[in-house]
This record gives sequence, C-alpha cells and structure tokens, in this order.
Amino acid sequence: MLNIIFIMEPFLFYTRFNQTILLGKKARDLKELLAGIKTVPGSSIYHHTHRFLQQYQYLVPEPPNDFAYWVNNVLNEKLLGEKLFSINIIQFHWIEEIRKKFVEIIEQHLLKDARNVQCPEDEAFYFVSSKSFILKTPYVANNLSEFKDIVKKISADSLYFHIFEARLRLKKEDNDFSLWFRDAGYAQLANKMANLDPYAYTLESLRGKIISLVEKYAKY
Repeated sequence: MLNIIFIMEPFLFYTRFNQTILLGKKARDLKELLAGIKTVPGSSIYHHTHRFLQQYQYLVPEPPNDFAYWVNNVLNEKLLGEKLFSINIIQFHWIEEIRKKFVEIIEQHLLKDARNVQCPEDEAFYFVSSKSFILKTPYVANNLSEFKDIVKKISADSLYFHIFEARLRLKKEDNDFSLWFRDAGYAQLANKMANLDPYAYTLESLRGKIISLVEKYAKY
C-alpha cells in the first residue's frame, strides 16, 4: 500500500484595510438603480452587499444589503425589498453572480410593475466602491497547533480577509483556510470549513467556530 505523506507549507496570515471611493453615480428610482448595478465595478457590488459584515462585526449575523435597505425604506417598495433582502449571498462564488441576481430580480419586478417612483434628491442612493490594501502580518503557522493559536489573536480584518474577501473579490474557489487544510491532507477538516456558512455568524463567533473545528478534526 502506498502511503501518501503531505508536507505542510506554512500559512501566511494577511490583513487588509479599505479605502471608500465615491463613484459619482446615484439613483433616485428603480430604473436608475438597475442601470447602476449593471455598470458599476464589481468592487462596488461587493461593498454594497458586504459593508454591514465588515462594519458591524459584533452584531447579529445576516445583516441587510444596501440595495434592499434603500428599496424597502426609501422607495417603500416592500415586496421588492423583501426579495432583495432574501438573496442568500453565500450561494454565490463570484461577485458577477451576485450582480446578475440583483439585476434579474429588479428587471422582473419592473416588468410586472411599470411604476417608477422617484425619491427626493436628498434620499438618493449613492454608489460607492472600496479599494483594498492587503498587508502581511507577522503571523505564520507551520502546523495546525500554531494555526489555532494564531487565529485566537489575529484581527477581525485579517479573519474577514481570509474567509470572505479571498473567495469573492480574489476569485478563489474557496476560503484560504479550507484550501490550506486540503493541501496539507486534512480533507475532513477542509470540507467542514468549506461547508461552514460564515454569514450565519458574527466575526467573533466565527473565530470561535474555526478554533473548535480545528480542535475537533485535527490531530497534531
């Protein structure tokens, strides 16, 4: 029987900070919102669907996206707002898939309801984007024991980068932790991490969940 030995490459922890960028594009009605969603860069779609996760990391999970919030609370389109609120971001692997879903729902709504009510100028939706600056941290894990200890003390921004941003904005097939576990031969741990719904947790509770998974499925 052939024994396969996995050599564990070190895991380098990174962090990031964002610079918000005004795009000079706004919407006062659904048609303008739709046009904006179709044309803004992917980083803007990411910002408007993940902003709450980044800024309110200690609050309850599953925060709303900016598009749904504006449609529901400013345009008072409750039915459409509910549909936009219900979009399950976790099912998408790429930003363009998220954009396509919003476009599809709004277009279907406009086909059924020709009304296109405009909001007051001071309540317009302003499209913004964000530029990420990725930085190395001093933390390097050479094994799972070190990895667990480091996860306990890295910043929330670092955790967010490796779980959310690496997969969506950097177009990786999975989060960084799962990819590293799999390459190191910890298939069961990698699968558990890959199947974990990170949107169901605050960042701090997600940190605890990752630590418990490593403790449960890894043998040092």
